[in-house]
Amino acid sequence: METSFFYLLEGIAFIAAIGVVASRRVFYAALSLIVCLCALAGLYLLLDSPFIAAVQIIVYAGAIMVLFLFIIMLLDPFTATAYPDKRKRLIFFGTTLGAAALFMIYSALRSYDPARAPHELLRPAGSIGTVANFAQSLFGDYVFPFEATSVLILVAIIGTVVLSKRQT
Repeated sequence: METSFFYLLEGIAFIAAIGVVASRRVFYAALSLIVCLCALAGLYLLLDSPFIAAVQIIVYAGAIMVLFLFIIMLLDPFTATAYPDKRKRLIFFGTTLGAAALFMIYSALRSYDPARAPHELLRPAGSIGTVANFAQSLFGDYVFPFEATSVLILVAIIGTVVLSKRQT
């Protein structure tokens, strides 16, 4: 039963992710992203990480996506499609980046050695989804990517505010 739920949520997340990339209107891309984030929260629940699933829904699918939808609605996305004159060039760059990503995934899977697994994977099964373990990993091992992500989100929000102020 757990395997069928995994495949169901994985399929929903995959189709929603394709919808984010393939959508011609930014509003529908954002809605597809919300569906993808909720499916990922379901996958976290299957991995026995209820805290991370709740954070995924509350923070990402809730607060940040509501903020993005609010900013998208300020920019009036229903008047025009995104980049209609540059579509061929964007398809070429998207295909190139997708092929590069698939090559990187292939090379990572090919060079994977279970004997050299990260220390997080070697912990006892009962301590993987706990809040204390998550906090230790987030604010200890991965503090730089965490802070870099927060700065990136702040820059994106400031950029959207500047763009919306320029048009009015």
